[in-house]
Amino acid sequence: MSKHSAEPISIFDRRIIKPALIESLKKLDPRILWRNPVMFCVEIASAITLITFIMSLTGANREPAWFTGSVSIWLWLTVIFSTFAEALAEGRGKARAASLRKSRTDVTAKRLEQPEFGSSYATVGASQLRKGDLILVEANDMIAGDGDVVAGAALVNESAVTGESAPVVRESGGDRSAVTGGTTVIANAIIVRITANPGETFLDRMIGLIEGAKRRKTPNEIALEVLLIALTLVFLLVCANISPLSIYSVKAAGQGTPVSLTILVALFVCLAPTTIAALLPAIGIAGMDRLFQKNVIALSGRAIEAAGDVNVLLLDKTGTITHGNREAVSFVPVGGHSEQELAEAALMASITDETPEGRSVILLASQKYGLTKDAPPDGAETITFSADTRLSGINAEGRKYRKGASDATISFVKNLGGKSVPGDLEGVVDKIARAGATPLVVSKDNEILGVINLKDIVKAGIQERFLQLRSMGIKTVMITGDNPLTAAAIAAEAQVDDFLAQAKPEEKLRLIREYQEQGFMVAMTGDGTNDAPALAQADVAVAMNTGTQPAREAANIIDLDSNPTKLLDIVEVGKQILMTRGNLTTFSISNDVAKYFAIIPAMMLSIYPQLGVLNVMHLASPFSAILSAVIFNAVIIPMLVPLALRGTKFLPLPAEKLLIHNLLIYGVGGMIAPFVGIKAIDLMIGMVV
Repeated sequence: MSKHSAEPISIFDRRIIKPALIESLKKLDPRILWRNPVMFCVEIASAITLITFIMSLTGANREPAWFTGSVSIWLWLTVIFSTFAEALAEGRGKARAASLRKSRTDVTAKRLEQPEFGSSYATVGASQLRKGDLILVEANDMIAGDGDVVAGAALVNESAVTGESAPVVRESGGDRSAVTGGTTVIANAIIVRITANPGETFLDRMIGLIEGAKRRKTPNEIALEVLLIALTLVFLLVCANISPLSIYSVKAAGQGTPVSLTILVALFVCLAPTTIAALLPAIGIAGMDRLFQKNVIALSGRAIEAAGDVNVLLLDKTGTITHGNREAVSFVPVGGHSEQELAEAALMASITDETPEGRSVILLASQKYGLTKDAPPDGAETITFSADTRLSGINAEGRKYRKGASDATISFVKNLGGKSVPGDLEGVVDKIARAGATPLVVSKDNEILGVINLKDIVKAGIQERFLQLRSMGIKTVMITGDNPLTAAAIAAEAQVDDFLAQAKPEEKLRLIREYQEQGFMVAMTGDGTNDAPALAQADVAVAMNTGTQPAREAANIIDLDSNPTKLLDIVEVGKQILMTRGNLTTFSISNDVAKYFAIIPAMMLSIYPQLGVLNVMHLASPFSAILSAVIFNAVIIPMLVPLALRGTKFLPLPAEKLLIHNLLIYGVGGMIAPFVGIKAIDLMIGMVV
């Protein structure tokens, strides 16, 4: 068995760079750019400097043409770098979507009149299928659309969607009934009821989501954008007032020249939070792309952002914390019988049992005791399990082999004339039940030989994941329909913080609402139809791809690998997005400190020579100082694009320590970098001009 996740696509890939450059120029359209108000203002400023450059060429402007022209070029580059960052992030998604489109082929389907094997069918194209249609899918057929299995069971190859090469079982009547269009049946046959019209399938939704076409701004992103707009308006008012102030100062001081329009525009652009405004769209899109690399599809940016704030996690036990299929882990003899004798009887009682539990009994008998039996004896009578008898087994060679619930097996043995029940049976059954496992009592004729310990196996590595979640301040709660005794045992083994036993759909919903009313952000994973109401209520709802269609429709995140521990990765990506925004915002704002020392002394130096003391970087001239600041303001955007797309490194630290750590790096670093960068650019300008 092998598994692959989506490989990361390099931002320097030629297939991405060229289309992104073209797309970045298209995004200069004011009708598109106005959605990013800060950069829209920068575009207007760029147009103004272009006009002043033309005026300089005609002699209508006293400033040197090389200065106004250079400022105009770099302001336009600032806008282009911004649109390029967004186009680059979208380009990676479109590249993935293109590869998914190639995996789709136009297939035909066998549309049935009745949901019965043997019913007549008509062969139609997949595009002709509609919700509610019934199709027959046989071995080697590709499933023509999303749906639910309503009859039969089959092995399905889902590698085209999940990357998992091992086939999975899809069957009717359980939590593993959902099938995805584009996957292939490799054994047996099933009847599928179509649940999505053409263009609305899971694969279509994946393509649309990956391309980012339907991506909406999240509340946190909107709040940050409001802050950036407010800062921009403040700086706009400041710059607007500098012009009359400089005119008055010239008259009062009797020297110097008023601050020109070009310099005012340059000051405004350098002081406005252009860096974070330019990178903000790319950060959210890149977060969804990083999740896709982990085989997780986020149906909205809001879901990823909420994942970064989650502090309560509800986990469905079956199929999530545990594998879901009980397995035989040991044979416990009673009444003086040997393990070998018990294993032989358990093997016979399970020889015709095709359930996963029955197969596990045969496997344990074979591995531990070397017992092998491929088929029941001739003339054997199979006794299937029923809700009335709660027993299964076989009548063969004059013997009656049974396995089942303790009280049912005792009753069966007594009806055959059994006179006594082993005195240690009750203690063994109780011990296994208290450990969270299921005891199956085995009998041969009128004798009870022992107990099979059936255990729902906790998934490997789950405890370590829960420990990491706990260190991040996230509370884990297991939800199960088991009795409190069994639930407590499994909760202890899995090391969850709390559990809810005998949970019904309405109780899951109630629990989520209670946590939300207390102010917690709640995440839940699930795969069954009975999980759908709770998934719909949760702030972050992660559905397993192996789950039912209602569960997947109620969720806002789908894990293609059906691995509940993936939620930790989802939480980390969510926190990464929030941290990246915060860090780059800190860096952007702290950048302004150095720009004050570069631009303000330069633009007022002719009026107030005393301001020369603020020229701590010893920049060559006022024109050089202003141009250096403008150039640095532009080039820092593409330099930070890889960080915006990759995200800042996640550190599982308490909030206080994380804040101090990031302030030292991005706050202090944001103040130091411009001093170094502006001085270096000034030296290069000095060599040219």
